[in-house]
Amino acid sequence: MKDFEGRTAFVTGGANGVGIGIVRNLLNAGVKVAIADIRQDAIDKALASLDNREVMGVQLDVADRAGYKAAADKVEAEFGPVSMLFNNAGINLFQTIEDSSYDDWDWVMGVNLNGVINGVATFAPRMKDRALSGEVKGGQIVNTASMAAFIAGPVPGIYNTAKFAVRGLSYSLRYSMAKYGIGVSMVCPGLVKSHIYASDDVRPEALKGEMQAVDEKAVERLAGLHEFGMEPDVIGERILEGIRNNQMHIFPHPEHKDEVRELAEEVLEDFHDYPEDPGYEKRIGFENMRRNSFAETRAKARALK
Repeated sequence: MKDFEGRTAFVTGGANGVGIGIVRNLLNAGVKVAIADIRQDAIDKALASLDNREVMGVQLDVADRAGYKAAADKVEAEFGPVSMLFNNAGINLFQTIEDSSYDDWDWVMGVNLNGVINGVATFAPRMKDRALSGEVKGGQIVNTASMAAFIAGPVPGIYNTAKFAVRGLSYSLRYSMAKYGIGVSMVCPGLVKSHIYASDDVRPEALKGEMQAVDEKAVERLAGLHEFGMEPDVIGERILEGIRNNQMHIFPHPEHKDEVRELAEEVLEDFHDYPEDPGYEKRIGFENMRRNSFAETRAKARALK
């Protein structure tokens, strides 16, 4: 999608980090932007830095389905139909799966996966209907995953799980929305200058019952590390470039390319040749039809303008 000017965008987690970088670049491209964030103070700070352009703030916990609908309705009543959705809000918990509680799972998955689901479930049907009626032509849904959607070490376990799920959701959504002229991209950042290391500050009280004590020294170390992260405006510019190029994957951090190649090669090495088993020929016939159909679907998605 190349025609940005005059559109309305909804950016979750939009008050800092990747989100504020997206917001500033969208505003520079003539887009009306709604900043959705769980922290009102962060929204206020972001708005104060944006020169009173066509931007508004809306406080939102992306895990709250009813709240998401209310926020969407409020934004569209003021700024018009949303045709650019950025499911960007995310938090992190830097621990392994075996050391995690149900409260940990509910919190991280609630934001990092259910937040994306809630955004898609809220806006994708509206975008589809408007495309079919001709009210709004085209559009874009951008889901922020992570390099953790490809590179999964032992930590952070639940975060990795959520980001792999966002990757699968994004693939499927790209191919179903293409028929309406709506693009879907997935952003996979590496290290960004953001406050994700302080995610415990916004953890809901109801999900703190089984949490581990916050390691303040570890948080301090992570804060120092994130100071070397990519600047928000840089990653925001690269994301918009990826949208204009109709990329499925937007990889703002090229330093991860060789590692992803190594991991892909390890996956392929685990395929083995076996003797043909009963039913092989019929199964292969079906798989060839499926493969050809999927290749056609991917080609149509790549051809969107």
